[in-house]
Amino acid sequence: MTPGGTTSVYLALGANLGDRHAAIAAALGRLAPEIVVEQVSSLYETEPAYVLDQPRFLNAVARVRTGLGPQALLARLKRIEAELGRQPGARFGPRAIDLDILLYGDTVLASDALTIPHPRMAERPFVLVPLAEIAADLVPPGWDVPVAVLAQAVRGQGDIIRRKGGLNDADNRD
Repeated sequence: MTPGGTTSVYLALGANLGDRHAAIAAALGRLAPEIVVEQVSSLYETEPAYVLDQPRFLNAVARVRTGLGPQALLARLKRIEAELGRQPGARFGPRAIDLDILLYGDTVLASDALTIPHPRMAERPFVLVPLAEIAADLVPPGWDVPVAVLAQAVRGQGDIIRRKGGLNDADNRD
C-alpha cells in the first residue's frame, strides 16, 4: 500500500451480452467511492476464448486505486457483476459483465477464491494487449519481462479483433 492506505490495482473488464459498451461503462461507474478509476485502456473487440460458440467480447483494462483488501475488492466486484445482470452459468461462457482482478500492487496470493496475479493473464491477448496500452513497462510479480513484451508475443494469436477506441468514442456503441 502507498501512503494514505491505497493500492494500485489492475482490473480486466469484459462483456459479450447485451450492450457491451454500456455494461463496461456502468461497471466502471459503480466502482466509486471505494475504488477510484485512474486510467482505462481502449476497448477491444475479441473472439471468445475457451468456449467458442458465443458472441464476441468487448474488453478493457483499468488501473484503479483502492483501500479495500484483495478479498473485499473481489466481493465488491462480484456485487457489481450481479447488479449489472451477470447470471451464474458455464465457466468461460457468455456474460453480461465480467470483472477480474489482474494485479493488486505487488501482492502474490493463492486461495480457493482468488489468485493474484491472475493465473491465466499471461496467455490472454484480450488482457495483455489492453494492459500493455496503459502499463507497458509493468513487470508483474513472478514475471521476468514487462507486460508489453508478452503482449507483443501473443498479439498475433488472432483473438484480438480490433481496437475500438475509448469508452467515450461514439463509434463504439453496440
